[in-house]
Amino acid sequence: MTARLRSVTTATLMFAAIALPAMSAAASLPTQPVLTLDAARRIAASAEAKAKAQGWPCVISVVDASGSPIMLLRMDAAAVLAGVDLAPGKARTAALFRRPSGALEDAANGQRPAVLSARGYVLMRGGLPIEVDGHVVGAIGVSADTPQHDEEIAKAGIAALANG
Repeated sequence: MTARLRSVTTATLMFAAIALPAMSAAASLPTQPVLTLDAARRIAASAEAKAKAQGWPCVISVVDASGSPIMLLRMDAAAVLAGVDLAPGKARTAALFRRPSGALEDAANGQRPAVLSARGYVLMRGGLPIEVDGHVVGAIGVSADTPQHDEEIAKAGIAALANG
């Protein structure tokens, strides 16, 4: 074997020794569940059923884990016209902060008014994260007539995953 061929062979073996473990590490990356359109439809339908049963017409938004919209449902006679902006904002806030949007409302009204500097988020009740196997896969945001109704409707939507 020539010196040049020996050098190329050695370099190839060294590359393989470095690259193969890295490739197998990449192949073993953890996975997490994602919120599908079908699941978002079930969530929104369950939330809408709760709102209809209670007589609370509203706007319902479901987003993925990154806060990007999957669907928006505006019921006839939704009580708050701004709900088409508020519901997706509440959902996005809950998804990105990985907690209910109401927690940020509490912080703003309590010991952490600096949370008001978090521009572009909706610091109002009605956004809840959607968790599957300990992972936030998305969120639901609701804008009805009161913060309590918003959260009740959102919880009914999330319950569709447990029951479905």
